[in-house]
Amino acid sequence: MLLFNTNFTQSSLLGDKMLDIPSISAIVAAVGVIVGVVFTVMELRNLVKQRQTDLVVRLYSTFIGKECLDATMEFLALQFEDYNDYVKKYGDPVLSGNPVHKAMLIVDNFFNQVGILLHRKLIDVGLVRDVFTYRVELLWKKAEPIIQGFRREHNQPEAGKWFEYLYNEMKKREQTLQQTQQ
Repeated sequence: MLLFNTNFTQSSLLGDKMLDIPSISAIVAAVGVIVGVVFTVMELRNLVKQRQTDLVVRLYSTFIGKECLDATMEFLALQFEDYNDYVKKYGDPVLSGNPVHKAMLIVDNFFNQVGILLHRKLIDVGLVRDVFTYRVELLWKKAEPIIQGFRREHNQPEAGKWFEYLYNEMKKREQTLQQTQQ
C-alpha cells in the first residue's frame, strides 16, 4: 500500500512553471521589504512610548521643582470652605492681587498642561496615573470649588478645563482598573 504518490513532481505543485532564480530573488526581496516594514512599525511604537515616558518624567521633574512644589504646598495649606469663603479670606483671584493666587495658578496651569497633553494623546493616562498617583485627585478636589466659582463669577467656562479633564480621565482609568481586578 502506497502512502504517497511517487509520481508527484515539482512541476505539478507549481503548475507547469518552474521557479527560476529571478523569481526566487523577487520573492525574497518582497519578504525582506515586509519584514523591514514590520520592524520599522515596531520600532516606531517603541519610540513613541519612549518619548511619552520622557515627557512625563520631565513633567514630573517640573512638578517636584522648587517653584511648583512650593506653590503646591502653599495651595494645599489654604483653608476655605467654598469659593465665597476663598474670596472672603484671600480676595478675588483676578482683582485682589493677593500673592496666594499665584500658588493656585501654578498648580492649575501645570495640571492644565498635563490635561492638554493627555487629551491630544501625547501622553498615556496609565503612565500619568502611575507617576502622579493621588496628587491629581488631591489637588483637583482642593481646586475645584475655586475653579467652579471662578467660572461662574468671571464668566470663564474654560477655566481649569484641562485640569478637570485630567481628573476625570484618571477616575475613568481607576474604574477600569478596578473592574479588571474583580
